[in-house]
Amino acid sequence: MSRLLLVSNRLPVTVKSDKDGVSVVRSAGGLATGLRGPHERSGGVWIGWPGDVSRLTPPQRASVEAQLAELRCVPIQLSASEVSRYYEGYSNQVLWPLCHYFIERIPRQDRDWDVYRKVNERFADLVARQYQPGDTIWVHDYQLMLVPAFLRARLPQARIGYFHHIPFPSSEIFRSLPHRNELVRGLLGADLIGFHTHTYVRHFSSTLMRLLGLETVVDRVEHEGREVRLGAFPMGIDAQSFENLAKEPAVLEEVRMHREKSAEQRLVLGVDRLDYTKGIPRRLVAVQRLLEREPAWRGRLRFIQVAVPSRTGVEDYATYREQVDELVGRINGLYGSVHNVPVHYLYRSFNEKQLAALYRAADVMLVTPTRDGMNLVAKEFCAARPDEDGVLVLSEFAGAADELGDALIVNPYDVEGMADALETALDMPQEERRTRMRILRARVKEYDVHWWVRSFLDTLEATPLAPPRVEPAGAEVALERMRHAERLLLLIDYDGTLVPFAPRPELAAPDAALLDLLQRLATRPNTRVHIVSGRTKETLEAWLGTLPVGLHAEHGLWSRPAPGQEWKVLEGVPTDWKALVRPVLEAFAARVPGALVEEKSASLAWHYRQVDRVFGARQALELRLHLGEVFAQGPLEVLPGDKVVEVRARGVNKGRVVGTVTERMAPGTLVVALGDDRTDEDLFAALPEGSLAIHAGGKRTRASYRVNGPTEVRQLLSALLPG
Repeated sequence: MSRLLLVSNRLPVTVKSDKDGVSVVRSAGGLATGLRGPHERSGGVWIGWPGDVSRLTPPQRASVEAQLAELRCVPIQLSASEVSRYYEGYSNQVLWPLCHYFIERIPRQDRDWDVYRKVNERFADLVARQYQPGDTIWVHDYQLMLVPAFLRARLPQARIGYFHHIPFPSSEIFRSLPHRNELVRGLLGADLIGFHTHTYVRHFSSTLMRLLGLETVVDRVEHEGREVRLGAFPMGIDAQSFENLAKEPAVLEEVRMHREKSAEQRLVLGVDRLDYTKGIPRRLVAVQRLLEREPAWRGRLRFIQVAVPSRTGVEDYATYREQVDELVGRINGLYGSVHNVPVHYLYRSFNEKQLAALYRAADVMLVTPTRDGMNLVAKEFCAARPDEDGVLVLSEFAGAADELGDALIVNPYDVEGMADALETALDMPQEERRTRMRILRARVKEYDVHWWVRSFLDTLEATPLAPPRVEPAGAEVALERMRHAERLLLLIDYDGTLVPFAPRPELAAPDAALLDLLQRLATRPNTRVHIVSGRTKETLEAWLGTLPVGLHAEHGLWSRPAPGQEWKVLEGVPTDWKALVRPVLEAFAARVPGALVEEKSASLAWHYRQVDRVFGARQALELRLHLGEVFAQGPLEVLPGDKVVEVRARGVNKGRVVGTVTERMAPGTLVVALGDDRTDEDLFAALPEGSLAIHAGGKRTRASYRVNGPTEVRQLLSALLPG
């Protein structure tokens, strides 16, 4: 396998300092466990922050670096200010609440973006220094959303994957971010972007359409000349390890002790980080509600809530802890006795053995976050139940709910509904409990963390690498061929290539700079220029008629090789079909505000550039399908373009122009074609052998070279002219 470069905010280690010196200990988390095998087998490295080592002496730091090197971990050193602003600030005070739908918690002023961006760039620089040709790079999580694009700029041909471990919110939520476009473009630097669920994939696809106008086709999107794949890869746990742990004698002894202490009581369990996304207050209120309305459960229900300390230095979390403390106190005050309290609240960390004992001892497991990317606690509970007993109550807003349908699924905002589900779980017959748990365990064991790693990496490996890309400022190969050609013939598209697309077709007239550029190109020694456009001949004549260039309108239907010559039309092109197609396009335009129909000599175009992006894309797809069904066997072609659907007579395409303009071409002439959409692919396909095809934009193309759009096309053409 190729060498794997793993990139995450934290390295999978803990640095411990005591009287005997300093040591580096491997972490036992799910991500670290799942990636350890590929990391070791591939001989790769793991890049991330090792934690705060600022208090270590120089010899201790040297020892830490040596131990990290043995583990093939490459540390990035972050200052206290960078950690405060990049991690605690932008990552956890902006991105975390936003992705979990707590937009009211986002600070009013965005003070930490610049530091977030700078640290992401530093990560990319460090990865690029470690990179060797053929390596696979896998970037993890929301702290590093800009890293894929930074890496793509530094390593254009690298294979890059990204996985988003938290929810990706609906586009309406995500679009509230001031720096939304930069973050989305950052992710699009990857070849494969992974999420836990298909819902998150759908949200991301909608965001791409709303923000950038990029349409996802099945599971992929075209961006800057590359195919970016999107996929749902639900993360699992090391299920076998948890099951083995739950069978250990020491764990079974602890299980026995838990059950002794809960004699004649039903044990209900919650295990969470103390985070406002985990729904702990509403869960506590649901327990209180059950005790309030069903007095028979008082004294018979023991609820253990483990709350692992989290982000203790953040004010929001301190306030949240106070809220939970008050709720626990209130419930115990209302329903506790001298000998027993209903809620046992444990604000501390537990090791895996202690957790396994709690999981196996519990009658009911409550996992009720208000929003969670996946939630591995739910899966750990199932894995730790080889006895096939216990009931899982699971929030529908946890990513795990998509997989674990045999849990009792609840709405965490519905307190009465959660109380009902808890009562159902407590009263559930043993046979039903075992049936449900057997199905849950089969799913958790089959789709474990090792499956997750394999499925993501296999998909990434199968994703096509980015094609070569030519930057105008450094396009030495293309530029040198063009500069040193004895003669040059340029075939250039207009909209999307020489000028940006305009809201309405008539608003894309050439500016003075473009007219000057074309004039100078056309008068360059041994250079001929032809504009090959979908525009009408009247428009091209009005805009470009005074220039010494050839003009070809309506995708080659009309041609005028030089100024002063007559426009000639291709023979035998039917137009009687327009009377049948026009009412269809007009009907779609009538029901889609902002859409319009443009009529040309031998084609009709339905434009939707001013339409809501998502709605317009859906209507365009429906229109293409309808036209394809009705006129499938007719003499027509339906062409999807950039915010346009065009219907034209079959056989009329830009490729027809090539034969005409190259018919008496002098020896030593280099033909260069530049275009941006599907119609220009016909032009590229018809070029003589040895020609240059340059695509402007991010669509799939047969062209060998790419630039980003009209600005870079003009820069490339300007580079042909003397300074």
